[in-house]
Amino acid sequence: MHSFKDLTTAFSSRFNTSHFPKHPQSLYAANDYFLGLGGKRIRPVMCLMGNELFDEIHADAWHVATAIELFHNFTLIHDDIMDAAPLRRGLETVHHKYGSNTALLAGDVMLVAAYEYINKISNNYLKSIINIFSKTSKEVCEGQQLDMDFEKLPTVSLDDYLKMIELKTSVLLAASLQMGAIIGGAGEGNCNHLYGFGKNLGIAFQIQDDYLDAFGDPEKFGKAAGGDIKQNKKTFLLIHALETATADQKEELNNLLNKDAANKVQRVLKIFHDCNADEWAKELKQQYFDKALHHLNEIAVLSARKKPLMEIADFLIQRDY
Repeated sequence: MHSFKDLTTAFSSRFNTSHFPKHPQSLYAANDYFLGLGGKRIRPVMCLMGNELFDEIHADAWHVATAIELFHNFTLIHDDIMDAAPLRRGLETVHHKYGSNTALLAGDVMLVAAYEYINKISNNYLKSIINIFSKTSKEVCEGQQLDMDFEKLPTVSLDDYLKMIELKTSVLLAASLQMGAIIGGAGEGNCNHLYGFGKNLGIAFQIQDDYLDAFGDPEKFGKAAGGDIKQNKKTFLLIHALETATADQKEELNNLLNKDAANKVQRVLKIFHDCNADEWAKELKQQYFDKALHHLNEIAVLSARKKPLMEIADFLIQRDY
């Protein structure tokens, strides 16, 4: 069994090659540039871990993992366009560097390349993998649309927000594990439990991300506290505060959301504290983490084989950056 760190190193070594032709250079240079920005590679490595949970890593798992990473980068290129983001990982976004039209095409061809890698795998499970990959791709797009829709709404319910996070973030993590398990020869029951593990872990991961944006140490988290607050993003914390605040707190919170006051972050954070949103978020994260562990425990393999997945799960929800 390999650790997450070892598999990340191995995958990065394989992935860091050109996946595109040289011409037209005006298009493919944008793809090479974006992939060169790097990334955590969590999703493709989860595919490899899903395979190794049941059997030695098969060559097809590397193809699917590559497809997953290309798909993820396709979504990031398009997300940056929709968010009008000038920077990603501290460097220019594709649309900022090459223009929006080229960025759209670069994202599109990234998705096509992902399917080309899927088509390299064995016919024994090609149909199952394509079905999961396509279903997940559609769900991620649905989640992104819901996220944009929420920006226009004055309030969003916790259930609606959870559904959006499930689609936008969790399903790709879950499907990565499931596709790896299929290649590893897992049965339907084990595949379903592994999917449940990934889905609930993904929600816990997002709750932790929302929490760190508000309450994390800026030096460890890598960006100033309160970025979501400044952008009026509807996060777990904001939704809970709006649902539990007193009339006066809610009035102040809505006033702050409609302004750009110099002390906006500090005042919103105080309301979050007063509404106990920080402790509530920790409890909610633990609930989803416990659900994830339940599914992992139900998978019918030796506990020792589950250790790498347990270690990465612990890291993802306990991280402070």
